[in-house]
Amino acid sequence: MKEIIKICASLLIIFSCLNCSNKISSIPADIEINDFVWKGMNAYYYWQSDVPNLGDRRFSNQSEINNFSASFATPEDIFESVRFQPGTVDRFSWIVDDYVALENAFQGIRLSNGMEFNLYTNQTNSNNVYGVVYYVIPGSDAEKKGVLRGMVFSGINNTQITVLNYRDLLTNAASVNYLLNLADFSAGDPILNGTEINLSKEQLQENPVAITKVFNEGSKKIGYLLYNQFASSFDGELNASFGYFKENNITDLIIDLRYNGGGSVRTATYLASMINGTNTGKLFSQEIWNEKVMNATAPEYFLNNFTNQILNTDSNGTILINEPINSLSLQKVYFIITGATASASELIINGMNPYIDVRLVGTKTVGKQVGSVTLYDSDTYGRNGANLNVNHTYAIQPIVLEIKNANLENNPEGYIADDYLPENFGREDGIINLGVLGFKTDPLLNKAITSIIAGFKSNTSINFSFKDKPLMNSKSEALFSQEMYIEEIRN
Repeated sequence: MKEIIKICASLLIIFSCLNCSNKISSIPADIEINDFVWKGMNAYYYWQSDVPNLGDRRFSNQSEINNFSASFATPEDIFESVRFQPGTVDRFSWIVDDYVALENAFQGIRLSNGMEFNLYTNQTNSNNVYGVVYYVIPGSDAEKKGVLRGMVFSGINNTQITVLNYRDLLTNAASVNYLLNLADFSAGDPILNGTEINLSKEQLQENPVAITKVFNEGSKKIGYLLYNQFASSFDGELNASFGYFKENNITDLIIDLRYNGGGSVRTATYLASMINGTNTGKLFSQEIWNEKVMNATAPEYFLNNFTNQILNTDSNGTILINEPINSLSLQKVYFIITGATASASELIINGMNPYIDVRLVGTKTVGKQVGSVTLYDSDTYGRNGANLNVNHTYAIQPIVLEIKNANLENNPEGYIADDYLPENFGREDGIINLGVLGFKTDPLLNKAITSIIAGFKSNTSINFSFKDKPLMNSKSEALFSQEMYIEEIRN
């Protein structure tokens, strides 16, 4: 796999009229984080040329940058000031004050009790809120306590959930431990049933390779993979699942990305290579960075090619995994998608399109064709870069690239399912029907299997309704849950 090279520190002299050797001595301690934010965004931000205050000639010396940095009370303030149309154009750039938590999130580690849910407002009283559990992480406190997919709750700590208190009750720091008050769902107005479950959050790492199965359907041997995050620390497990598919000589493949908000571009490239191993060396995706990065970097570093080998290293270059890819030679693949499917999940759909027949079952994806990288306060912006500032743990996760397939295509509006079927949370008919994941009682999986057996039915006209969009999705609500990122920038 390729490495994205760093614009060396000396190039900052050209771009910002700065001398990196003066960094520590010429920057007051109280604005050094603000200074790092500005310089990182100036060097790598995708929309750098569209933001006047990030212009390469905006400041003529370090003193002028110091004055600009000092005009912002916090690193968050200066970061927001130099984003390009935040929330409209730039929807996905972040700044964090704890990069360890950020790194953990990218590997599926976060504070959680393992219960993933949607929140909805009641039908008759829109101030009241109830939740429906859609996924329970294996091995979590929620699983151990008997929480199941499809359960309904309307109270926390014997308090009715409302549009005003749901964040305090479920997501804020005080919600590490809480009492879940279950309810019976009846046409949009859940009624408490007296059942209570005590749940506790802990630092939990989810294995995103959640379910690997083979369905024997007549002459068809259908592989099924529920995959919840493109986390590089589980690339070995992902490869093993495809080893299982190879051993069972599957004829068709369903990859369930309904709850997958994305992750590593490198892992997406590995997955593409597992689906069809006949494309080794061909272009899977290509990255477009800001103009000065593109001009300063060899063109091949922006290309992600299909490969036959998994080779992952840590930031010190130590090999973590080095093994051949278990690849299939499929000419068709089915993806299950929903409104929680984003970024690297959309990349795998887009990147496979030029090569094989891609069929989509479900609803519509988020629409995120841009990617980010973690920048640290060091001379190279890397985690182990020279002069890493150990006085703070701030990092920025700016959008640095747009990614396209081999045909230079992507879809910022999201991908619409060919075979349309939303998950049934009971909003239409008052009956929740989510089924069991990994079994044909799950309507979306059953729909995909039926499409394989009976033939695919393309929906030429779909009237999308957003009236049942949840008030909150617990997984999508978490920071960095819909990221697409490259592993790191290196010298």
